[in-house]
Amino acid sequence: MSKTRLFNKYESNTKVAKISDDLLKLRHKLHIKGLIGSSLSFVTHALYKKTELPFLVILENKEEAAYYLNDLEQMASEKDVLFYPGSYRRPYQIEETDNANILLRAEVLNRINSRKRPAIIVTYPEALFEKVITRKELDSNTLKVAVADKISMEFINEVLFEYEFKRVDFITEPGEFSVRGGIVDVFSFSNENPYRIEFFGNEVDSIRTFDVETQLSIEKKKKITIIPNVENKFFRDKRESFLDYISDKTAIFIQNTESLQAQLDKLFERAIDAFAKLEGGIKHVSPDQLFSDSKAFMEKAELFSVAELGSRSYFDTKTTFEFLIQPQPSFNKQFDLLLNNLSDNHFNGIRNYLFCASESQAKRFHDIFLTLDEANKEDISKQYDTIVFPLYQGFIDLENQVACYTDHQIFERYHKFNIKNSYSKKQTLTLKELNTLVVGDYVTHIDHGIGKFGGLQKIQVEGKLQEAIKLVYADNDIVYVSIHSLHKIAKYSGKDGTPPKIYKLGSNAWKVLKQKTKARVRHIAFNLIQLYAKRRLEKGFQYKPDSYLQLELESSFIYEDTPDQTKSTQDVKADMESDRPMDRLVCGDVGFGKTEVAMRAAFKAVDNGKQVAILVPTTILAYQHYRSFSERLKDMPVTIGYVNRFRTAKEKAETLKDLAEGRLDIIIGTHQLVSKNVVFKDLGLLIVDEEQKFGVNVKDKLKTIAANVDTLTLTATPIPRTLQFSLMAARDLSIISTPPPNRVPIETHVVSFSEEIIRDAVSYEIQRNGQVFFVHNRIENIKEVAGMIQRLVPDARVGIGHGQMDGKKLEELMVAFMNGEFDVLVATTIIESGLDVPNANTIFINNANNFGLSDLHQMRGRVGRSNKKAFCYFITPPDSAMTEDARKRIQALEQFSDLGSGFNIAMKDLEIRGAGDLLGGEQSGFINEIGFETYQKIMNEAIEELKENEFKDLYDEVEPQNQKEKEYVKDLQIDSDFEILFPDDYVNNVSERLNLYNELSNVKNEEELMAYEQKLIDRFGPLPKPAISLLNSIRIKWIATKIGIEKLVMKQGKMIGYFIADQQSSFYQSDKFLNLIQFVAKHPTLCKLKEKQTSGGLKLLLTFDNVRSIRKALEVMNQLKL
Repeated sequence: MSKTRLFNKYESNTKVAKISDDLLKLRHKLHIKGLIGSSLSFVTHALYKKTELPFLVILENKEEAAYYLNDLEQMASEKDVLFYPGSYRRPYQIEETDNANILLRAEVLNRINSRKRPAIIVTYPEALFEKVITRKELDSNTLKVAVADKISMEFINEVLFEYEFKRVDFITEPGEFSVRGGIVDVFSFSNENPYRIEFFGNEVDSIRTFDVETQLSIEKKKKITIIPNVENKFFRDKRESFLDYISDKTAIFIQNTESLQAQLDKLFERAIDAFAKLEGGIKHVSPDQLFSDSKAFMEKAELFSVAELGSRSYFDTKTTFEFLIQPQPSFNKQFDLLLNNLSDNHFNGIRNYLFCASESQAKRFHDIFLTLDEANKEDISKQYDTIVFPLYQGFIDLENQVACYTDHQIFERYHKFNIKNSYSKKQTLTLKELNTLVVGDYVTHIDHGIGKFGGLQKIQVEGKLQEAIKLVYADNDIVYVSIHSLHKIAKYSGKDGTPPKIYKLGSNAWKVLKQKTKARVRHIAFNLIQLYAKRRLEKGFQYKPDSYLQLELESSFIYEDTPDQTKSTQDVKADMESDRPMDRLVCGDVGFGKTEVAMRAAFKAVDNGKQVAILVPTTILAYQHYRSFSERLKDMPVTIGYVNRFRTAKEKAETLKDLAEGRLDIIIGTHQLVSKNVVFKDLGLLIVDEEQKFGVNVKDKLKTIAANVDTLTLTATPIPRTLQFSLMAARDLSIISTPPPNRVPIETHVVSFSEEIIRDAVSYEIQRNGQVFFVHNRIENIKEVAGMIQRLVPDARVGIGHGQMDGKKLEELMVAFMNGEFDVLVATTIIESGLDVPNANTIFINNANNFGLSDLHQMRGRVGRSNKKAFCYFITPPDSAMTEDARKRIQALEQFSDLGSGFNIAMKDLEIRGAGDLLGGEQSGFINEIGFETYQKIMNEAIEELKENEFKDLYDEVEPQNQKEKEYVKDLQIDSDFEILFPDDYVNNVSERLNLYNELSNVKNEEELMAYEQKLIDRFGPLPKPAISLLNSIRIKWIATKIGIEKLVMKQGKMIGYFIADQQSSFYQSDKFLNLIQFVAKHPTLCKLKEKQTSGGLKLLLTFDNVRSIRKALEVMNQLKL
C-alpha cells in the first residue's frame, strides 16, 4: 500500500502537474533541478503517467542507465520500460558486436514501429552515438506471421536465408532457425525468446515462444514479427540518427547535457581515428554516415521537448523548476544514528520509508530494531514503513515530506542492476556436448568392460526394427546394447589423453578388476562410515542462537546472499548449535562467497567466547584472509592475527603468546598452525580453506587437534555430485552453485601473441582505473615480458612477482598491488592460489596451453570479482603447434565463461583429481582403469551393502527403513520383437536421439514420464506409434521390477518373466511373492508359474500367452500390481 501512496503523492504534486503541461507543448525546453538519487525515478514515472507521452531518458553512462532502468521497471509495468544499449565496444570492429545488445536494440526499434502504447526508453551516450536503420528499411525487412496464415514452409525458409539466418539442428542464439517435420523454430532479433511455428499443411497452426535451454514452450502467440540483425553490414548504407526514428511527440530527459556532448564528441573522434587506420582495399562507410557527433545530435534534439536535469542548461530554457531534495545521509552502519535520524524525521512530520531488496532484508531491519527497542525501551516500529522494492539511491524530499532510504546504502552493500540478457548462450547445451557420445569414444559397460562406441544402429528382431547401441571390443567383437539397458554403459573418463585398455569379450580380466575395486572401495567406505559413527557419539560445544551482532554482521554483507549461501549458512549454524561436533564441507566455485560463510561461522564462535583457527594452503592467502577478515569484522569486537613465513620470529612469538593467553580470537595461518608450539586457550572452530591443496599428513594432524572441535572445510574444486551423495555418510555437505547475482561473466578470448591486443587491453583497463594480471610462468625471461608491456603502454606502472623472490619483498609487492600502487602485475602462477584484487579485471595467461584446466579456471577466477565486466585472454601458440588435449581444454574454458561453471568446467579434469583427493591418493589408479562413472556405480553399490549389513543399526537410526520398500531387482532386462524406438523421421538428429534415450532411462516415475512425453510433443510434434510403445515399455519395466522379475522376454505373442536367480534371496520369503502366488492361483487363464532348468540352475518363470502388443502387455502387467 505504502508504495502506491508514494506514487500518488508524486502524481498529485503541483510541480509535477506544471512540468507535465510544459512537456505537452511542442518543442518546449525546460530545466529541472535538484532531483537526487531515485527521486528522479519517482518524478519521471509520475510525469509518464500524467502525459502518456513516449519518453527518452538519457543518463550519463551504462551503469546509471541500468540502475534507473530497474527503478522504472518496477514502477511502471515492465512492458513499458525499454533499455536501449550500444551494440559494440569499438567503432569498425564488427566482430565485437554483442548479440544480446543488438537484440535489445532491435526490440526497441520494433516497439517504436509497432505503434503500441508509448514507452519510456532508457539509454546512454554510446547507444545514441550509433545511427540506426531507417524505418522504411526495417518495415520492408520484417516478416510478419500470424496463426491461420496461409504460407508454405518453403517460403519461410527462403525469406530466412535472405535475412542471413543460419539453419541449424537446435537453435541457441538470435539469427538461427531449424526445421523439423512440420515445425519451424526461429530466433528473431526482436524478441528475447525464440519462436516455434507449427504448420498444418500450408497453414500456420500455432505459434509459441520457447526456452533455449530446455527447448520447451513458454507461451502462445497470435502473431509475431521476425526481424533480421539490424546492425548488419547489409543495412550499412542508409542510416539515420535515433532521434529521427522516434516519434516527434517524445519528451527527452538529459541527465547531464555537457557530459553527453563531450562523450559523443570523444566517441566520434575515436571513430574518425579508427576509420583513418582502416585498410584502403575495402570501401568503408564514412563515420558521419554511421555515427552522430554532438553537433548533429543537438540540432536534432532542438525539435523535441527537452527537460535538462543537470546543474547548468544548454538549451534556451523557457521554464525552470527546482525540487528541494537531499541525499540519504550516510550512517556508517551505526544503527543508533539511523534510529535517531528516523525519530527526528518522524518528529518533523516526515514519513520514513525503508526500501529493502528482499523480504529477508526487511525482516532483518525488524529484528535489529526489536533488539534495540528492548535495549532503549522505545517503540520504533511505528516510525517507519518497509517496502520490498530495490531502489537505486535513497533521498529525503522536504516538500513532499518523505524520506526514502535504501537498505544497501544503510548496510553499505553493493546494489546490483539486472539487464535482460536471456539470450546469452546457455550452458546446458555445452554441458550436454561434453557428455554426448561420439562414434569412437571409449565407453564402459558394467558387465563387459571398456569398449569403443560405434553409434546407434537399427537392428532387425524377428522382422521388426529396433534401435540399439553398438559397442566394439577387442578383436572387433561387437555387442549390441538395447536402449533399455542404457544405464549399464557410461562414457569412459579417465586421465586425459591416454587411451584405456580395451577388453576382450568373455575374458575374466574385467570381472577381477571390478571385484578388486569393490573390495578396495568398500574398505575405504568402511573406514569413513566408522569415523562418522564415532563422531556421532561424541559431544562437542553447543553454541547459542544468533545474537543481534550476528544479524548486523550478516546484513552488512555487500552482496546479496544467494539461496545456496543462505542455506549453507543456516546449515553451518545449525551444526554449531547442536551438541555434535560439526564436520561440514562447503563446495563452491571460485568467488561464490564461501569465505563469507566461513566469516559468519567464525564470528559466531567468537561471539560465544571461543577461538577460531583458519588453515590456508599458501602464504599469500594467509595474508589475504587476514586482510579480508579484518576488513569484514572491523566494526565488531574481534581480534585477528596471522602466522606465515613472511612474519619475523618476534612477530610470530607475540601472536602465539596472545593466542595461548586468549587475547586473540581468530588466528589465520599456513600449515604451521598444526605444529606442536601452537597452543590454544579454548579452540571452538577450525576452518580449512582450499582443502584440495593440503597433503594427507596435514589432514591427519588436523584430526588429532579437532577430534571434537567443530570443523568447516571449504573447497572450490567440485567433488562430483553423485560421489558426494554416496559419501554423505562421511561428512555433511553444502554446495554453493548459484553465482552471486551481481557478478558479470568473464569475457574470454583465445588469442595468439600480439602486441597490439596486449596494448589495447592494458590501456583499456587502465583507462577505466582497473588493474591487470599478466601470468607468465617462466622466471628466466619474466623481466623481458614486463619490459615489453612497459614499452607498449608507457604510462603503465608495472611490477614483477615470482616465487623465488624474498618473502618479505613478495608480500610487499602483493600488498602494493592490492592497494593499487601499480597497474600491471607480471607474475608466475603464484597468483592462482587466491590473490583477491577486486580492482583487477583483466588477466592475460601466456602459453595457456601449458596449464591444466582447473589451474586456468582458478586463475581466471582472479578477475571479475566486482561488478565491472572482466576480460580474460589466453595467449596460445597457433592451433597446429598445440596438443589435441591443450586445444580441448582451452575450448572448454572459452565456452564456459559463465560463473558457476567451475562445476562443469573440466568435469573430466577435475573428476579424476577431485575424487582421488576425497578418497586418498591410491584411488586414482582404479579410476583410470575402469573409468569414472563405473567407479561411482561400484562405489554406490559398496556403500549400499555396508548400509544394509555392517552399519544397519546406525542407518536405521539415521534414516528409518520402513519408509522405503526393499528393492529386490536392481536392473531389469527386456527382450522383445516389437518396434520400440524413436523413428528417424520423428527425431532425425542421431546425437539428440541418443540424448533422449539417455534421459528416458533416468525417468523414475509416472509423473516424470508424463512430463517427458509432453516435452517430446512440444519439441517434435505428436508421438508416432513406436514412440508410444517405447514409453509404455518403461511402465512395464517398473511393474516387473516391483514384482521381482529380472528378465522379461516378449516374443512371438508370449511374455515370459524370469524371477530372481538367487534362490536364497529374501524375496522368496516376502509378502510380495506370496501375493503373487495367490494371484496366479486365482487367474489360471491369464498366467502360469513354471520351473525351468537352465545353465544357471533352476529358474522360476511367469508366462503369459497371447500378448501381441506393448499395449496388451501393459494391461496384463497392470493387473499384477500388488
